[in-house]
Amino acid sequence: MTVNQISVFVENKSGALAQITSELSNAGVNMRALSIAETQDFGVLRFIADNDRKAAFVLSDAGYVLSVTPVLAVVIKDEPGSFARTLRILADAGIDVEYTYAFLTPRPGTACMIFRVPDNDAAEKVLTDAGVKLASKEEMA
Repeated sequence: MTVNQISVFVENKSGALAQITSELSNAGVNMRALSIAETQDFGVLRFIADNDRKAAFVLSDAGYVLSVTPVLAVVIKDEPGSFARTLRILADAGIDVEYTYAFLTPRPGTACMIFRVPDNDAAEKVLTDAGVKLASKEEMA
C-alpha cells in the first residue's frame, strides 16, 4: 500500500523552510514525516502530510515547484534490528532502496519507515509475503 509523498524544491536560504511550513500550517495541513536533502544552492523537502492533496495545492498555488510520488510506508518494531531485517528482505529480493526515512508512530513500540523503491508493487509483495505490515495514510495519523 502506498502513500503520497510531496517533494518540494526549496532555495537554500534563511527562512525558506519556515515559509513553506507556514503555508502548510496556515492551511491546516499537518506534516507527519519529513526528510530534507540539500546542496549548496537548493534542497529537496520530502514529506508525508495528513492531507496530501491540500498540501500539494497550497504549495503549488504559492508558487513552489513540487512533485507527488507514491512511496511505501512500512510499520516496524521500534527495536534494534527491525530496520536491518526489513532492508535484508528487500535486498534478498534484489529490490534497490533509493532513499528512506523514518518516524515514530503514536503506538508505543512501533516506528514507520518510508521507502522509495523503483517498483512499489514488487516491494509490497515481497514485504507482505515476509509478514511485514504496510501502513495506510490513516494508520500513520
